[in-house]
Amino acid sequence: MDIYSTVFELIDMRSFSNLWFWITLAYVWSAASHYVIGVPYDMVARATKYGGQVDQDLKDLVRSNANRFTFIADNSGIWLVGFGFFILTALALLGFYYKLEFSQALFLIFAPLSLVFALSVRCARRIDHTSLADIRMKLRRQRLAIQVIGMLSILVTSMWGMLHNLSVGVLGG
Repeated sequence: MDIYSTVFELIDMRSFSNLWFWITLAYVWSAASHYVIGVPYDMVARATKYGGQVDQDLKDLVRSNANRFTFIADNSGIWLVGFGFFILTALALLGFYYKLEFSQALFLIFAPLSLVFALSVRCARRIDHTSLADIRMKLRRQRLAIQVIGMLSILVTSMWGMLHNLSVGVLGG
């Protein structure tokens, strides 16, 4: 047995029948909905409950992360969009035209995440840093949008994975 067979047997490139893929998918969407524009959502809940210094910490963290998102979008946004679409197109072609399951799995994770990134940049640009009520409302709406995208993404990925597993068969043939 050569080294490539050993490595691919260890990693198991059949994504949709691999438990680690589904754990990764759940973690990606859990983290995406918890960190809204880089701000942990439990901090928004704490600021609502306690106020005071936590409010100021929330405003500072939102201002810092919103400025970071807009800086990245303004300075390298065109390159990020071009590179991102190149990677997504390559994954889509490799996955759905050339039938590589690993590329299909990566595409089904990263395509919706690119939409989440675009919505995060949009949210960062629209936040009014003077009003704490505006910050909370925008972060709440952004989190809801991310959760809806995540639910639809998990639904589509699971349906595609089930279809793929049923069409491939038990022994991979």
